[in-house]
Amino acid sequence: MSEDYHRNNPSDVIVEQMVLIDIRNMLQSMGKDIKSFPLPEIDNTYDDACGVPREIFEESNIESTEDDVVLSKSLNIEQRAAYDEILSSIDSNDGGLFFVDGPGGTGKTFLYRALLAKVRSHNKIAVATATSGVAASIMPGGRTAHSHFKIPLTIDSGGYYSFTKQSGTATLLCTASLIVWDEVSMIKKQAVEALDNSMCDIMDRPDLPFGGKTVVFGGDFR
Repeated sequence: MSEDYHRNNPSDVIVEQMVLIDIRNMLQSMGKDIKSFPLPEIDNTYDDACGVPREIFEESNIESTEDDVVLSKSLNIEQRAAYDEILSSIDSNDGGLFFVDGPGGTGKTFLYRALLAKVRSHNKIAVATATSGVAASIMPGGRTAHSHFKIPLTIDSGGYYSFTKQSGTATLLCTASLIVWDEVSMIKKQAVEALDNSMCDIMDRPDLPFGGKTVVFGGDFR
């Protein structure tokens, strides 16, 4: 793990600290604490994230381009209606659940990019994810749902995702103002139900869909 850091830092002390910070971040993602293992102490002066979970740090550093920021001015009537309704839901305390439906090429991704840019421009966290890697790659900061939510390979009805309440993933989802999941029509319903169960659990709001978060699904059942 240290070889990449050695290319830029000749100091063994700095390289060791960078590797330890990487290990700590990975363990946090799994809901574990590096202090439980016999490893050297971490000097936080070398930590760019200042102890903030890696997931939060990475999402907070996604910058919207000027092109994305002005997309909202080019929305058509239907996109504008969805855009305004979703933003209104984010401002409410009870969140909302939306499904953006339309064949390929009708502007679903255009709407997602406008929403993500708007939310992030207010220094809020927006999680962009998709079932397929191709769909995820065309959204700023997009990642696959399996990567973002730690979806297990096999999942049963009534299940939960594998992250713990103390993990970086749980902290990210609690902090996020908006969750966008594109191509959701390609995944098993149990995976969506498990996200609902997990969100209700970590938010301690079992009476609201997805624990009261604003969640935007998108896809094409055609």
